[in-house]
Amino acid sequence: MKKTFYHKPVLIDEVLHYLNPKPGGLYLDVTFGSGGHTRAILEKEPNCKVIALDWDSISLEKYGPPLQEIFPDRLKLIWGNFSLLYKILKKEKITSVDGILADFGTSQMQITQRPGFSVYRDTPLDMRMSPAHQKTTAAIVLKESSEEKLRELFWQLGEEKFSKQIARAIVQERKIRKIRTTGHLVDIIEKTIPKGKRQKIHPATRVFQALRMYINKELENINSFLNAACKTIKPNGRLVCITFHSLEDRAVKSFLKNHALKGEINIITPKVVVPTNEELSKNPSARSAKLRAAEIIKK
Repeated sequence: MKKTFYHKPVLIDEVLHYLNPKPGGLYLDVTFGSGGHTRAILEKEPNCKVIALDWDSISLEKYGPPLQEIFPDRLKLIWGNFSLLYKILKKEKITSVDGILADFGTSQMQITQRPGFSVYRDTPLDMRMSPAHQKTTAAIVLKESSEEKLRELFWQLGEEKFSKQIARAIVQERKIRKIRTTGHLVDIIEKTIPKGKRQKIHPATRVFQALRMYINKELENINSFLNAACKTIKPNGRLVCITFHSLEDRAVKSFLKNHALKGEINIITPKVVVPTNEELSKNPSARSAKLRAAEIIKK
């Protein structure tokens, strides 16, 4: 019997505390994934409704229907990218909501089951979150980008110290043969980074992160989403964001700080919220999670 993979949602208790779902409220989970956060919200407040978005159609089709059977009148699923939140809500004729949750992390299901995401599985270099929306794959980026562009990409989005050497090695390798698989790329990186200079994480992790973020326009999408979210949430409503690496967290922190200075929001997490030791013992993949939340003061 094939084992069903289930992604463990992070910071469940903290999400519920800061989102604070209320009776009769309408909430958005803009990163549905496998539905863990959505389910927790619906169970926490039995008289609220949730609209769940995801631009990963496979996740939505796999995990959405079972949850809709449990909450048939309280859950609506929409296929779409949270960066297009304004357009999606306009199409749905929704003018405002009581709270929004966004978990910007890549799910363990995507990492382990989709082509190109994992440094530990030899698969085609794809890395697209939503192939139906995107044409450019990681293989195309590695084939067509200049050495300078690759170096900047690995440094800026991956914060990779050996970005210059890795970019040069990729350009040299592609002269000999095309780089089409994750295994091939990992091999190039492992040969480039000296063993004595490696950190605890896999040596290819930062390059994979950079390529994934670039292909899926992750930082651009976050910024577009944050602007739309604050305009959509009602006064006294909550915005809760979970990030998994410094660039995402920096973007959220900066956005909240700027809008707090304008008197538009009240930051309700003066210090970033991280998983407890108890959660980490049960779910080690949560180790990088950071939660920030704000309450809307005015539109």
